[in-house]
Amino acid sequence: MSSIRDRVKQIVPSQVTNRVKDSLVDYGVRTSGQRPLPDFLIIGTKRGGTTSLWNYLIQHPLVPRLFPAWNTKASHYFEQNWHRGEAWYRSHFPTSRQRATLQRRHGGPVRVGEAAPLYMFHPLAAQRVAALMPTVRLIVLLRDPVERAYSHWKERWTHGVEPLDFADALAAEEERTAGERERLIVEPEAFSEPYDWYTYRARGRYLEHLEPWLDRFDRERILFLPSEDLYRDTRGTYRRTVDFLGLPAHDLPAFKVYNDRRSAPLDPRVRAELTEYYRPHNEALRQRLGLALDWPERAP
Repeated sequence: MSSIRDRVKQIVPSQVTNRVKDSLVDYGVRTSGQRPLPDFLIIGTKRGGTTSLWNYLIQHPLVPRLFPAWNTKASHYFEQNWHRGEAWYRSHFPTSRQRATLQRRHGGPVRVGEAAPLYMFHPLAAQRVAALMPTVRLIVLLRDPVERAYSHWKERWTHGVEPLDFADALAAEEERTAGERERLIVEPEAFSEPYDWYTYRARGRYLEHLEPWLDRFDRERILFLPSEDLYRDTRGTYRRTVDFLGLPAHDLPAFKVYNDRRSAPLDPRVRAELTEYYRPHNEALRQRLGLALDWPERAP
């Protein structure tokens, strides 16, 4: 008898939690007409500091969190949840009334956003965002693509979805992801785990993934931040972002690093191969953006 009671105690809280979550999601959708679309998006890059920057921004009193509270930084609407529709997307953001309350309380404009680093890389995200939110502000973190690729692999390895070592994973990337980008275009409601998980090398070819955004958004609406600046001068980069969003200054007492992954140094041979591979891509990016992205020299 006691074992049955113990089992019930384990099951019932889970069922209650699920019902509460379902009711909150339903409430968000039902009130979606009262929930304005976001003011900004952090669109990339993966393993470039997006989680850290997001957590700094939501400590600003005029940058509210997503709704419901368990949503950390992204709805993943423009890449994974497109089929759910606009009402579902709006359900993640505060209501106009909540915005007005914050504005009265803190005496400044409210800025709502999300951080989804796959947006920059997804072949359809730019056109989807531009159609729905043509005046949204975009924040792009750009990390040394060699370091980014290695950090991406470390994340996948740690999560248990990458059985290969880094060199072998790079060698297998083209075969693993063959046709996935094209499939996402042909099947607009599809989602591809290989395209998200195993694109270590491809994601670092930044310019080809940024061109659709540059074609659709005025340059003054896009803030490009070298990730190394965020690591080296976190406070200054945070202030620059706050200013870009039109928010009043709000200093933070400390800047915790999120999602840091320590490991053995990258094999020098792999580093040399990737550095040479990215050289023309990096130079084209520098020329297009007019930014000094001398990653080896800027590394902390």
